[in-house]
Amino acid sequence: MKKVFKFPIIISALLSVVAGTAIAETKIGMITTLSGGGAGLGVDVRDGFMLAINQSGRSDIKVIIEDDQRKPDIAVKLADKMVQSEKVDILTGIIWSNLAMAVVPSVTAQGKFYLSPNAGPSALAGKGCHENYFNVAWQNDNLYEAAGAYANSAGVGNSFVLAPNYPAGKDAIVGYKRTFKGDIAGELYTKLGQTDYAAEIAQIRASGAENVFFFLPGGMGISFLKQYAASGVDIPLTGPAFSFDQGILQAVGAAALGVVNTSQWNKDLDNATNKAFVKSFQDAYGRLPSLYASQGFDTANLVISALEKADVKNAGAFRDALRAADFESTRGDFSFASNQHPIQSIYARQVIQEGDVFTNKVLSMVLENHSNAYVDDCKM
Repeated sequence: MKKVFKFPIIISALLSVVAGTAIAETKIGMITTLSGGGAGLGVDVRDGFMLAINQSGRSDIKVIIEDDQRKPDIAVKLADKMVQSEKVDILTGIIWSNLAMAVVPSVTAQGKFYLSPNAGPSALAGKGCHENYFNVAWQNDNLYEAAGAYANSAGVGNSFVLAPNYPAGKDAIVGYKRTFKGDIAGELYTKLGQTDYAAEIAQIRASGAENVFFFLPGGMGISFLKQYAASGVDIPLTGPAFSFDQGILQAVGAAALGVVNTSQWNKDLDNATNKAFVKSFQDAYGRLPSLYASQGFDTANLVISALEKADVKNAGAFRDALRAADFESTRGDFSFASNQHPIQSIYARQVIQEGDVFTNKVLSMVLENHSNAYVDDCKM
């Protein structure tokens, strides 16, 4: 589908002067993945975020966007430049948990706010929490906990589990096992960025598992799903939405049909904000929004709602305004737990085909008003 832009996506800045009169400016630094493996995730976060900024009509918000290339050292350098040279007030955008772990503690220690539109490692939700760190997406374990709960409801007796060997992958398996009541038939950590899963699929085939739970985001998920479908292994798959994102589904195609996955968002959630978001995103970009786009959109609207109540330079007042979460989320009901991670409902979705497009439909709510397991470890 041809990409059509009906308003300018301003990469380096929005206007900070109206009718010749200077406006107090809020600077937001977005560091996200825009090239290489996983670029589609960063593009969607960026596009959702900028859609909300443009819709707000606020000329006092300046957004500076940089590509981290999914490399922690580059992300750190970009964050240092944004804090020291660009003098940003807020940072956001990181997709990957290993990059978040490299950037967030330093940024918040320097008195800047960090709002995560995706990565939610357990280390930043528990003992490593900080008053200037907010996660607007989830705590990493959440969608995996929902997958475990769904497996229980489906009567699964044992599961084979696999995920990449990095913080989010470890959180995935911990989260699944926290709620899953059956046995683990096998457990594997794969290399981050891996594309050949022949050895892992052979182990799954021989495991005797009734179900496979996997977390492989971006290109990793595309490779695994295609190879799994071609292998002839007929053990059902479940996983979090990251491996069944709108962009990934178009690359995987029919191999993903029927697979159940878990998410706190879907395009068919029945609330006015979500319906308007889905339509406006399609109008602006010529494609369906993804989970990541919805998170970027919600993150920007949270910032805007806080700026309507307080100046970001008044850290205490702005922090309180963020905690209030006084915005209309695409997810419906949304609030923050005391460790500043979402309390939200999580759904089971199933991959379907609508015309030529592969997408998801909501099957049922799996966890209602769900928080996270690390609240008591956070001593803010």
